[in-house]
Amino acid sequence: MGSAMRGQAPSTAPDAATIEALAREALARIPSPFAEHLADVVLIVEEFADDETLDALGIEDPFDLSGVYHGRPIGEKSAFDSGALPDRIHLYRRAILDEWCDTGVPLQELVTHIVVHEVGHHFGLSDDDMHALEDAAG
Repeated sequence: MGSAMRGQAPSTAPDAATIEALAREALARIPSPFAEHLADVVLIVEEFADDETLDALGIEDPFDLSGVYHGRPIGEKSAFDSGALPDRIHLYRRAILDEWCDTGVPLQELVTHIVVHEVGHHFGLSDDDMHALEDAAG
């Protein structure tokens, strides 16, 4: 992915595995104390959000949703959650690629922004906190 993508435009759109690899790199750069809580978060890359997710968020156009966090915010977890599904970060490839084309932001930077935003929801962070975390993970 590295320098080959910087020098020339790719001939094909990045696939789900590429998006996932970029997202995993972004997660790996998130500093302590957040990193310790992210070990069990499942990362899932899909083409688009499903209708149930879009409806729950009041979003009509699937291109408007590039990522979502599913799970309970860290402050709301308890010892009784042991049987619950693991927390998940869903990334939606087609929406990410659309935003990438529209903004011209490097793909790694865009994916990092989306992952940090979803992690921010996980920790109940404010927008200012998320910007500081994104700077640390960038």
